Amino acid sequence: MGYVAKTMSALALALFGMTQVQAGEQEVRDAVAKTLPQYSIESIEAHTGSGLYIVTLNNGPILHVTEDGKYFVAGDLYQVDGQNLVNETEQAKLAKIEHIPESEMVVYKAANEKAHISVFTDITCGYCRMLHKEIDELNEQGITVRYLAYPRAGVGSEAYNQMVNIWCSDDPKKWMTAAKLGKEVPENKCTNPVANQYRLGNAVGVRGTPSIILDNGKFIPGYLPAKELAKELNL
Repeated sequence: MGYVAKTMSALALALFGMTQVQAGEQEVRDAVAKTLPQYSIESIEAHTGSGLYIVTLNNGPILHVTEDGKYFVAGDLYQVDGQNLVNETEQAKLAKIEHIPESEMVVYKAANEKAHISVFTDITCGYCRMLHKEIDELNEQGITVRYLAYPRAGVGSEAYNQMVNIWCSDDPKKWMTAAKLGKEVPENKCTNPVANQYRLGNAVGVRGTPSIILDNGKFIPGYLPAKELAKELNL
């Protein structure tokens, strides 16, 4: 685009009360809505370093979209920082999870906490049950385990209802353990975060359970034994 064309474009945007960023955002919004109508858009943010737009889809992946909306990448965005690579997408995921108060999680606290992990879990998942059996070992190594709900069959499923019962119980830790041993949890009703946590899991890329997020931002899509988790946390 030549100087005159750019100037005319800027004048047109000014006349209509719209900045270049807002115009680009609208173009991206229109393109995503047209090509991916099965998703609704949670947020669009301009990334100043790359010139891309970060598009977060409800119950879908994070996209990095060109300002004309013609190209996008679904995946992590890395920044080259000298000789280091910084995974900005993982950092953004961690920020969302760290923003959740522990009062909305089922937390197994280490007495001498050195690190913590946040785990999207499903009570019917075999590998989640394997991880749960190692909670005492993880706690002994100074690792706090913080559970977030991710009923794989979705909101309204039997696993979802059981997890609501756990979160609304008088002792969520006790009933989480009972459920992972295959026991029925008594019915409980309350205002609870289970559905929101399930949607958050989809937004940050959870596709199965357990999905483990370390407190250094690393995302581990699957089970790791306690000793391996400790190594990942440099313990």
